[in-house]
Amino acid sequence: MPNEPKHFVYVLESTRNPDRHYIGLTSDVPARLAAHNDARSLHTAKHGPWKLLVWMEFTDATVAARFERYLKTGSGRAFARRHF
Repeated sequence: MPNEPKHFVYVLESTRNPDRHYIGLTSDVPARLAAHNDARSLHTAKHGPWKLLVWMEFTDATVAARFERYLKTGSGRAFARRHF
């Protein structure tokens, strides 16, 4: 289905502090990265600029949201450190 909405889970890394990461969910990765780097997100404004480490595309919004929540858990963060 060519016009199906896409859902992306992404992981950012602060270029000033590479130990600082941010995990998010969006339908437009380039626009969202620009918003983080333009300090339009309260959670990331003070730690930018950010670079994109990885993004994963999902066709199902529920699955994407579950994966984002998982990556924000302790075991999910460990998974991300090992694989990203």
